[in-house]
Amino acid sequence: MNEQNQQTLDTLQDIKRIMERSSRFISLSGLSGIAAGICALVGAWFAKQKLDDYYVNFNNGGYTDSGFHQLKIDLFIISMLVLAAAWVAAFYFTWRKARHNKLPVWDLTAKRLTINLLIPLVAGGLFILAMYQYNEWIFIAPACLVFYGLALVNASKYTLTDVKYLGLSQILLGLINTQFVGYGLYFWAAGFGVLHIIYGFVMWWKYEKNG
Repeated sequence: MNEQNQQTLDTLQDIKRIMERSSRFISLSGLSGIAAGICALVGAWFAKQKLDDYYVNFNNGGYTDSGFHQLKIDLFIISMLVLAAAWVAAFYFTWRKARHNKLPVWDLTAKRLTINLLIPLVAGGLFILAMYQYNEWIFIAPACLVFYGLALVNASKYTLTDVKYLGLSQILLGLINTQFVGYGLYFWAAGFGVLHIIYGFVMWWKYEKNG
């Protein structure tokens, strides 16, 4: 009787795994989060150096259009490089995990996940570019965190539930940042850097540590 019960439980577990694989993209790797967090912290360090250099020149020679324009270009380039590096790392570790588990990287669930992630992400990106265009700097960092968090929450129904909690944490951090706008870079580093590393480690410990 006990053996029969065990077989029934095993069958139910198999059914659960099959249903989960068909409805959720489960190949996200915790190492992707760790790599993205490291990229963000490195980018924040370079951005801090550019800001420090700008304010040194500002204190010595005052405001100049060329100096401010160069700062905008430098920060934009840094942000694009961080984004590109994070996406490459995310794709590599996701592909590696999918191959290890003999799962497809690009299927219907992955497409749904991508679409639901990109809708808030693209809308937020265009909104942030408009603020960047009109030199509305103080809410750029909070907007990055809030829109990214909304994108994660929106996409979480097609992947692991842990992604939802990461998204909610990003939203909360962004809203707090609206009350401390002078510390935007530090909040940005905390959200995209520290939270990603913590999330990635938790994901790796829960789902990948034992293979």
